[in-house]
Amino acid sequence: MARRIDPTCLACSRLPQAQAIAHHSPGGEGRSCWNHKRCPRKRSHYRHRAVTLAKRRGEYRATHDFPAITATETIAIPLKTPPAAFVCLYKGKAKDAPLHALAVMVVQADQIIAQIEPQHFMRLKNRQVNEYLQQVLGVLGDRFGITEFERQVIRLEPEECPILNCPLTHPPSFSLS
Repeated sequence: MARRIDPTCLACSRLPQAQAIAHHSPGGEGRSCWNHKRCPRKRSHYRHRAVTLAKRRGEYRATHDFPAITATETIAIPLKTPPAAFVCLYKGKAKDAPLHALAVMVVQADQIIAQIEPQHFMRLKNRQVNEYLQQVLGVLGDRFGITEFERQVIRLEPEECPILNCPLTHPPSFSLS
């Protein structure tokens, strides 16, 4: 087993040699341990220790055969998840922005299994929107067994509305003739 590092010698190796001799020689301020035969070699060893050890590790690795690191085996276990319904709102960022359009998508695991086309809801009251959502839940309940929407709502900008002839995405062109 290797010898422990002497903390005094390690601290001494960081000093310039003249200062180390003055500090650790007999009659100096330190512990009077300076030995002209042994200390210069020890100081060199401590100063170059990190480089020497790295070099030894590299030589050891080069001369010994180590087993190749194999890739970690990944196992995919399919999870049987029930379908979930998400509401997609086409609405501006402001809190009081009106609802432009609404769509619903049904997701199972990581695939969209059904979509309800976006419908414009401009100028409709909340009661009418809620009635429409209840109709959608009735259809989804009959078809997929879904009784409620997920709490997470997907919000999209009104400019992303995919409905054809939408006044925001396809404004009519008027000509004053």
